[in-house]
Amino acid sequence: MEFGLIVTVFSIGFVGSYISGMLGIGGSIIKYPMLLYIPSLVGFTAFTAHEVSGISAVQVFFATIGGVWAYRKGGYLNKTLILYMGVSILIGSFIGGYGSRFMPEDGINLIYGILALTAAIMMFVPKKGIDDIPFDQVSFNKWLAAILAFIVGIGAGIVGAAGAFLLVPIMLVVLKIPTRMTIASSLAITLISSIGATVGKVSTGQVDYIAAGIMIAASLIAAPLGARTGKTTNTKVLQTILAVLIVGTTIKVWLDII
Repeated sequence: MEFGLIVTVFSIGFVGSYISGMLGIGGSIIKYPMLLYIPSLVGFTAFTAHEVSGISAVQVFFATIGGVWAYRKGGYLNKTLILYMGVSILIGSFIGGYGSRFMPEDGINLIYGILALTAAIMMFVPKKGIDDIPFDQVSFNKWLAAILAFIVGIGAGIVGAAGAFLLVPIMLVVLKIPTRMTIASSLAITLISSIGATVGKVSTGQVDYIAAGIMIAASLIAAPLGARTGKTTNTKVLQTILAVLIVGTTIKVWLDII
């Protein structure tokens, strides 16, 4: 791999993983389009959609480890939420990750576009009062959480995205989980989800291991830094940044699909 491409891939991994730690997402909402388009824009051979989804799946696993470690103290992690949604999304993501080998690249991009559009719409639903709930008084519908996580897991496993960019709006809008608890818990759920997606991608030969290794190195550095930033940033600012990123990515992906 050329030195310039190594720098490019590392930079993409660093930016995506910093955002991952700060916003409670795996980072693929950013890294997927960046890996798909930036290498060719700067003069290198483009990765295929299958390669990008495989690299993303492996890298998300390590990015979320760093983020969860940074949030391990302070009551941010809701263990019940993590258990119900984590197990469900793990099963769904394995099914999606394995099944993606039978899909054309246009199909993978279409799934990604649908997931991103859904997440973008949900981010603009009012979320009043959720951050006034004390962490020890948070409650939610466990089976609804499990069913939604399973559905997200199937779609996310297909694109190697782990699904946190859709889980976060679901947790905020549908389950009414406070923003900082959502960010921390979604990282833990995404960590579990990424296991299924990673196994599915690796077992079907969809991973470029050199590029994935570079992204992993960037993740282990950047994700904890992003988590520290997320702990001190105003929750409305965090929600706005996430909404802008999801909308921007959605527009780009759908322009390419159309």
